Amino acid sequence: MSGVTISIVIVAFFGLLGIAFFTICGIVFVGTVKDWRRRHTPLNRIIKEGKTIHSVGPDTQVSECVRLMTGAKIGALVVVEGERLTGIFTERDALNKVLAGGLDPRNTKVSEVMTKDPYSVPPTMTVGDAMKLITRARFRHLPIADHGKFLAVISSGDLTHWLVQDQTDEVPEGADVAART
Repeated sequence: MSGVTISIVIVAFFGLLGIAFFTICGIVFVGTVKDWRRRHTPLNRIIKEGKTIHSVGPDTQVSECVRLMTGAKIGALVVVEGERLTGIFTERDALNKVLAGGLDPRNTKVSEVMTKDPYSVPPTMTVGDAMKLITRARFRHLPIADHGKFLAVISSGDLTHWLVQDQTDEVPEGADVAART
């Protein structure tokens, strides 16, 4: 092989290597931008309109709440008075406050054992910030309210699903995001 041929092979090799490098960098960049966009999406963009919100009043018996949660296959009910969120009743409340507390679920009002005045976030909060909050505070359900008006509940599973789904502009049918119509 002549020196010119070897030089051409080396140039071609490094040219192909450069193309491969820039292609990989482009793929990583596109993935990073997509992830950034998903994390910076406001919650109001992923709330699915028309989704049923499972809620009860403060005088509802715990046994009825558990029946509702089991029937709907959900882990939490919001407790509302009018449009105002007054509490949230979760599986943890049922276990830790009712069962572990030796209370009779048929004779206990949800207002006695719910998490009162739960932390809620505005609909403008981003998905990434909501994930940080849920992770840090160990919530599984996060109420969304706008100027005191309860709008929806989003779960940690909903947020995780949103972050990993392939489509960027629509909420998947399987997402269990509840929104008040």
